Amino acid sequence: METYQLVGKVRNMRILLATSNEHKLKEVREILEPLGVEVDGLDSTEATYEEPNEDADTFEGNAKIKAVGYAKATGIRCMADDSGLSVDALDGRPGVYSARFAGKGDTREERDRENNALLLQQLQDVPANERTARFVCAICVADPDGTIIAESTGTFGGIIGFIPRGENGFGYDPLLVVPSANKTSAEMSPKEKNAQSHRGNAVRKISSMMLQ
Repeated sequence: METYQLVGKVRNMRILLATSNEHKLKEVREILEPLGVEVDGLDSTEATYEEPNEDADTFEGNAKIKAVGYAKATGIRCMADDSGLSVDALDGRPGVYSARFAGKGDTREERDRENNALLLQQLQDVPANERTARFVCAICVADPDGTIIAESTGTFGGIIGFIPRGENGFGYDPLLVVPSANKTSAEMSPKEKNAQSHRGNAVRKISSMMLQ
């Protein structure tokens, strides 16, 4: 299910995406830039900014915290997302703790590897038909004065596989098998993934607001 709420209209075509994750930046740019929306990441700013404390218990809450925090700090209209994996057999975990599920690893690649290993360990006795899961992405756009411009949420469902497969994407992409494609998210091309992914769905909702 995807939801969105429009509070006001985005009035310009430059957005600061509150991330230094090149994978996220690439995904968002592939959707927005063909529509004429310029997307800059945090690495494009000359200064460095303290990361807001994302202490909400929902993806939507954390997206708001991040968008408002970076918009106020940079003086630029900001888009932020909070995303993660919700596994039914684990009562929705890892959820908002997806990025730090295992609590190990110094680099993003190491953390991804440790998180995937822990997920497989916790699901080792769960049969295939009970390994349903979905990626969730909540997006918020905020102005420098703290006004929330728009919000959206998208999901991308599938089944957690038994071994990692694929080289594309990041995070839990190698483990989420999409039955309709018979591929993991990491085996999909960027075009295939963006057409149905949680982030793609949420960004398209936001883009429709920007272009009104």
